[in-house]
Formats: sequence, C-alpha cells, structure tokens
Amino acid sequence: MHVVVGLHNPESAYAGTRHNVGAEVVDELARRWDFSIKRGPMRVRAMVGRGSVGGESVILALPNANMNLSGPPVASVLKYFKADIGDLIVCHDDIDLPFAKLRLAGTGGAGGHNGVKSVASVLGTNEFWRLKIGVGRPPGRMDPATYVLKPFAKAERSEIDLLVHDAADVVERFLTDQAGAIQMAGERRPPDSVL
Repeated sequence: MHVVVGLHNPESAYAGTRHNVGAEVVDELARRWDFSIKRGPMRVRAMVGRGSVGGESVILALPNANMNLSGPPVASVLKYFKADIGDLIVCHDDIDLPFAKLRLAGTGGAGGHNGVKSVASVLGTNEFWRLKIGVGRPPGRMDPATYVLKPFAKAERSEIDLLVHDAADVVERFLTDQAGAIQMAGERRPPDSVL
C-alpha cells in the first residue's frame, strides 16, 4: 500500500498559495486516477481517496488540520489503513528549492518546514519519503511565513500547473520504481525565464 499526503492549510482562503502546492499534486493524482477524495472514516483526521493504480493499492490524503499540525492527521491515516511509514510519501512546498524544481528524498531534516516537522515529530522519525516542490525564496526581507501564504503570481501560475503535473508523474513512477522516481524528479528543469 502507498499513502500519498499533500500538506496544506485546508481553509479555502489558502487555495492557490505556495504552502498548498502539495495538496495540488494530490488533487491532480485524484483527477487522473478518478479517485473521489472525501471525508475519511471517523478516526481518520483527513480527507481521503483510495483505489488501485496498476495493481498497487493507494491512499490519497489531505489532512484536516492546519499545516503546522499535520502530524496527527498523517499518523491517523497510517494507523487506520495499517500502512507502514515506508509506504508514506509527503508532498510539500520548499522555499530552499529553486522555483519550479522537484526533489524526492527518503530522509533528511524538515528544513524549517513546520508541516514536515510536525509529521516527523509525531511519527518519531525523519525516515519517510517526501516530494519537495520548489517555490523559491521570498523576495527582499519578506518573512518566509508571509511568503508561503501568498498565492503564486499570475506569471508563475502556468509554470506551477506544469510543475504539479510533473510532480504527479513522479509520484506515479514512485509506486513501482523509487530509484526511477528520484531520477525523474532530479531531471525536472524549469524554463530559463524562471531560473
């Protein structure tokens, strides 16, 4: 079984923001796999969709908690569906990764990302897969917390739509070929205009 989680702030006011790009990847996967994401079972603190992809059982999840409290909902999904931490891949924004770049990693620190920090704290380990989605550094002296809660600029949106599509491709590859998915993520190149 694979569990794909998109970290986000669930309130509609945060739709389209940098912090919610991980959830956009989960939404794209639900669309292409024809999974219906809806309220999970009572003990699951997330919206979930489930099904089979190429013979692989997959759970898609969007936590029912603000980003900084993502850990308990992620743990509830793993516990309810009896999934191992090794089955988990967390999709999230990353300000330390250049805009429109991807990185797939199976270990490492939270890099200042409070959602990832919460997941690691509750699970008791940093040893889980995460698909990092580069949203770039804040301009000037803007507070990173303010930056990630802002929507993408109009000029960025078309590239982000392509990035979300490519990130979903990486997750699909991950289901059967982790090494290939790592390579695919690393090869993702944004256009010169946003480098």
